[in-house]
Amino acid sequence: MEQWTALKGSWGGCAYCGTSDGVMQRDCVLPISRGGRYTLSNVVPACGSCNAGKCNSEVTGWLRRRRLDEKRFLLRHVEISRALRGE
Repeated sequence: MEQWTALKGSWGGCAYCGTSDGVMQRDCVLPISRGGRYTLSNVVPACGSCNAGKCNSEVTGWLRRRRLDEKRFLLRHVEISRALRGE
């Protein structure tokens, strides 16, 4: 629970679209169905719309299809993952 709170605080909203409206849901960047795990570096906060829309899609392809900023997400994901691991 403490890690989830830190993760949500670091992202400041949905990791994909940036909205801070509503309750954030846990989303696996690499879906469980594709070999992902519930680890700190694989879970991001997502709004209900992004979480449902991404479903089990590969993240970069899904971001491109939605015309979301793929580069911003990937750089921020690495930055936040490192910070939370204490690197």
